[in-house]
Amino acid sequence: MKLLNYTTTYFSGILLVLISIWAVVFYFAMFDEIYDSIDDGLDNRKMVLIERASKDIELLQKPQLDEYLYTIEKVNFEKYQNFKDTYRDTMMYMLNEDDFEPVRVLESVFRNNDDYYKIKVVTSMVEEDDQIENLLIYTIILYFSLIISILILNNFFLLKVWKPFYHLISQLKNFSLDSNEPINYKKTNIEEFVLLNKNVEKLLTKTRETYSAQRQFIENASHELQTPLAIAINKLELLFEENNLTENQAFQLQQALENLERLKRLNRSLLLISKIENDQFQQLSNVNINQLIQEIISNFSEMASHKNITFGFSSSENVSLYMNPDLAHFLFSNLIKNAITHGISTSEITINLTEEFFKINNYSSSAPLNGEQIFKRFHKNSMDATSIGLGLAISNSIARKYGFALIYYFREGQHSFALKFH
Repeated sequence: MKLLNYTTTYFSGILLVLISIWAVVFYFAMFDEIYDSIDDGLDNRKMVLIERASKDIELLQKPQLDEYLYTIEKVNFEKYQNFKDTYRDTMMYMLNEDDFEPVRVLESVFRNNDDYYKIKVVTSMVEEDDQIENLLIYTIILYFSLIISILILNNFFLLKVWKPFYHLISQLKNFSLDSNEPINYKKTNIEEFVLLNKNVEKLLTKTRETYSAQRQFIENASHELQTPLAIAINKLELLFEENNLTENQAFQLQQALENLERLKRLNRSLLLISKIENDQFQQLSNVNINQLIQEIISNFSEMASHKNITFGFSSSENVSLYMNPDLAHFLFSNLIKNAITHGISTSEITINLTEEFFKINNYSSSAPLNGEQIFKRFHKNSMDATSIGLGLAISNSIARKYGFALIYYFREGQHSFALKFH
C-alpha cells in the first residue's frame, strides 16, 4: 500500500469515529434547542390565552381540543394548588396527515378572579424518527464528501508535496554501484526531504567507496594468491619427480599438492562468486543453450565413460538465453558435472531442455538431499575431500543474477535439478 493511501485509510477511520460522535452530540443538542424553542412558544401561547380569557369569559369554558389546540377547564384549588407547569410529549391524531403525530403539551394552572383553571396548550413538533433518518443521511453525505475531499487533496496537493520523495525512490531503483552516474535529487524546501537527500547522498558515496575498495581488494588478493600458489605447486611437482624420495615423503608431498590444488580452486571459486554478486560480468549475448549443452556433454564424455554413464538429451525447441557466455558455460557444465560425479555407474543421466526450463536427472545411491542447505556455500553432501562445497552455490548465484530459479527435488530414486527460466 502506498504511503498516501495508507494515511488516507487512517484519516477515513478517524473521521468515521469523529463524525459518528459528532452526529450523536449534534442530535441531542439539536433536539434540546428544538424543545426549548417549542416550550417558549407554548409558554407564550399560554400567557396570551390567559390574558384573553380574563377579558372573554367564554374562553374559560373550553374543555375539548379543536383546531386551536388548547383547552381550559375549571379545577379544584385544593387539588391543584401546588401544581407546576409541565411539558410532555404525546401522540395526537392529525387530520391533514391522517395519522397520529407527535405533539408537545403544556399544562398549567392559573387564577381568574376567585376561580382556578387548568389550561392545556398543544403544538406540533418534529418527528424524531424522521429527524434521525435525515441526520443519518446527511451524516453519510458529509462523511463521503470529506473522504472524496481527502482523496482529491492527496492526489493533487499532497502528491506534489511528496514528489521529491517518490523521485528519490525511482532514482534508487535504478541505482547501481558499478555506475558512476550521480543521483539527481529534486529541489525542495521541505526540511525533512532536504535532510533525507543529504543523508542518502552521504550513504551512497560511502557505499561506492567501500564497494570499490572491496572489489579492488578481491581482485588484488586473488591475483596475489594465484601466483604464490602456482609457484608452490610447481616447486612441489618438481620435487615430487625426484627419485630419492622415500614412500612416506612422497605420500606427504602428494597430500600437500592436493591441498594446494584445493586451495587454488577455492580461491578461484570465491573470486567468481564475488564477481557474480558485484555484477562484474557485463558482457551479454544470445547464448544457444542447445549447442552449449552438446559441447559440455562432449567435453565430459571421457569422465562419463569412465563410470559407464550415458546421456539422454532431449530438446524440442531451439533455446537461446541472453546472458554472459562464460557464466552460462559454468552454470550448465557445473550441473552436468555434478550429475556425473554423484551418479552411480552404468546408469543414465537424462537432460530435458525447453524454453521454460532445463532439467537434469541422475540415479544415485545417496539419500535425498536437503533442498534448503545444498545451495549454501561450503555445504557438502559427500565425503569427497576434493570438493570445496561451492559449485551449487555459484550455480545458484548465476541463476539468481538472471532471474532464474534453481530447484532440487528427489523422485523415484533420482536426484533432479530444474532450472526455470521464467
